[in-house]
Amino acid sequence: MKKLAAVLLCLAGCFAFAHSAAGQTIAVDVSHPTNHFVPKETLGAGVDRIAAEAIDKDLQQPTLEKTLASGWQPVSYRQNTELAVEAWHWNPQGSWSDRRGKGYFTGSATPTEAIRYSYGYPLPRRGFTRNDGTDNVGFSRLTDGDLNTFWKSNPYLTQRFTGESDSLHPQWIVIDLAQMQPVTSIRIAWGEPYARRYVVEYWSSDDPGADGPMKAQASGAWRTFPQGKTTDGKGQTETIRLSSTPIAVRFVRIWMTESSNTCVADGTTDPSLDLRNLDPRNCVGYAIRELYLGTTTGDSEFHDILRHTPEQEQTATYCSSVDPWHQPSDLGSTKQAQMGFDLFFTSGVTRGLPAMVPVAMLYDTPDNAAAEIAYLKKRGYPISYVEMGEESDGQYMLPEDYAALYLQWATTIHSVDPALKLGGPSFQGVNKDIEVWPDARGKVSWTARFIDYLKQHGRMNDLAFFSFEHYPYDPCKTPWGVLYDEPALVSNIVKVWHEDGIPADMPLFITEGNLSSGASETYQDIFAGVWLADYIGSLLNSGVKAVYFFHYLPLQMEPGCNASPGTFGMFTVDANYQIQQPLAQFFVAQLINLEWAQPAGGEHQVFAAKSDVGDGAGHALVTAYAVKRPDGDWAVMAVNRDQQNAHRLRIIFEGIADKKSSFVGPVEVSTFGSAQYQWHPPQMRFMAHAENSGERTIVPTTRGWADPDGPILHNRLIAEKDTLFDLPAASVSVIRGGVSGVK
Repeated sequence: MKKLAAVLLCLAGCFAFAHSAAGQTIAVDVSHPTNHFVPKETLGAGVDRIAAEAIDKDLQQPTLEKTLASGWQPVSYRQNTELAVEAWHWNPQGSWSDRRGKGYFTGSATPTEAIRYSYGYPLPRRGFTRNDGTDNVGFSRLTDGDLNTFWKSNPYLTQRFTGESDSLHPQWIVIDLAQMQPVTSIRIAWGEPYARRYVVEYWSSDDPGADGPMKAQASGAWRTFPQGKTTDGKGQTETIRLSSTPIAVRFVRIWMTESSNTCVADGTTDPSLDLRNLDPRNCVGYAIRELYLGTTTGDSEFHDILRHTPEQEQTATYCSSVDPWHQPSDLGSTKQAQMGFDLFFTSGVTRGLPAMVPVAMLYDTPDNAAAEIAYLKKRGYPISYVEMGEESDGQYMLPEDYAALYLQWATTIHSVDPALKLGGPSFQGVNKDIEVWPDARGKVSWTARFIDYLKQHGRMNDLAFFSFEHYPYDPCKTPWGVLYDEPALVSNIVKVWHEDGIPADMPLFITEGNLSSGASETYQDIFAGVWLADYIGSLLNSGVKAVYFFHYLPLQMEPGCNASPGTFGMFTVDANYQIQQPLAQFFVAQLINLEWAQPAGGEHQVFAAKSDVGDGAGHALVTAYAVKRPDGDWAVMAVNRDQQNAHRLRIIFEGIADKKSSFVGPVEVSTFGSAQYQWHPPQMRFMAHAENSGERTIVPTTRGWADPDGPILHNRLIAEKDTLFDLPAASVSVIRGGVSGVK
């Protein structure tokens, strides 16, 4: 069946080729390199929090050997607990700040038994209903209906730890009413400490279709309610008449700039406890037990319109930060885990190369981060870089707050090892500048304000690299034509970071990336393989210094967008995590890592290349990426994004005087495309209602499979000056060999 399918696909490609224009060209500009890289430092992959069972089985043979056969080399350890508003116990062994066995946890820096798993502890002082990491899991303590619980801001953003006035790091709460509602009053049940000075505001926008202040921060402005300013807050429960007449609002913000700095934030009433000996982190910042919003009638009765419930149906709230205080009982399920550092560094997944490691920062303590680094150093594990925090933009953290934490953590970590290279902020996969609410100067660029803060504090040297993620397409919005966008998406965002103030010589790292933030059938299609080649080629051509494919280890299929099952991994696996089939991205990874680049080679030079093959609407149907390898060969990776048609092209090398050169002599041509691979999606069944509690109503009844499923097609030919190279429809080809007259 595989052979028949391959023949049919080949015939289709040949027919398309017969009708394509002959003599089209890929031109490589050899006048100057656009970048340079070493594969063992640049072409990597990421390992994230996954099922504990997957950790156990993915690191066994032959699974690990097959994974490593993709050719990715350095590894970035992804730190997932920050996305879920959790404190990371990177070492299950450690100590609590409170003698009662709770508070702020610091992992033990002393190696004892090997760490196999580590876990995140959901924070009980959380003010998020949801964010861009927790999805629909967890809830805010601000509208949970329980006065015994509370939100509290991060103590490390207060003057005691930043050395700056609290007014420079305002803490805030946003309430989302989901639709416009008339409001005149707010009731705040404060905890300890409370806000002495704060304002209550509503979001005003001329564009009712905009996403609002959490997703489109520059689409409107915050307006203070007529009586929304408080300068002498007394704590307890305050009811404030914000306006004499109702104002229709959807989003309401409490903006806090001065704390009472009073204790006790954990509600302790033990008379034997000396308040003077309390952890000072309990006594700084702001705490709110419950929020109420609505109207006050003529009889002075307050009428609340918020929904108070400890789950996702509560009125949604967002917050500026969360206190990392927690206790052992906060640990939830251990079925998913971060891979333990000892297992990570000794399993073979790192190939023995230095790895990028994270420290938790948004919801943790500098002492815990420093202990982690001390532990790794005592073990002798090689560290390439340390990434500080995870996706601060998805946690809605203002740049000045992230920067203040960054400097505290940098100081503490560098006290352990001054030579460590630190960086961040590990942005979510974005295609445009990240904007936040304007500061006093009207500046809205997150990155520009972050850089400003470091410069103002004389600490730019603490930022050794700038990191971001790349998930270019919205889930469920991937028609074939979006492939044309990829090269410009990468090059444009690199340009944006530099315009925001990232120095030209600072390394840019894409520390996590794939098609989109949501898995789906598209991940298994040849589409994903074609995209991967364009992504890697274009980011290197744009000057990015390192990239980490996500996700390295095999994963089970998961429900994706439009109910289509998908996987971020490069393989399909059975219920026991045994690899069944390699997917399109595995084969293209091999083309990139084993054919285009010289796997064990030193420095490669990258050169710009382009084709003249277009679709008549301004889109390049063929893209190309050229490298000069250490072994002296030139390699051109040609991506035919034309889904239906093959193309025949001449490859020329130009840019030195008026000479044009070409491949000559023995040339290796490696091709992978729709003739070598075709994905067949699973069949799905619809149920009006779930048959069993918690089950989905749309489920697969068959497994998806690839047929044909490789291998890469390898050919050798003797090239001459006018040799034409065939690029099959929907394919990636690597042409490698010597070039006449070009050193």
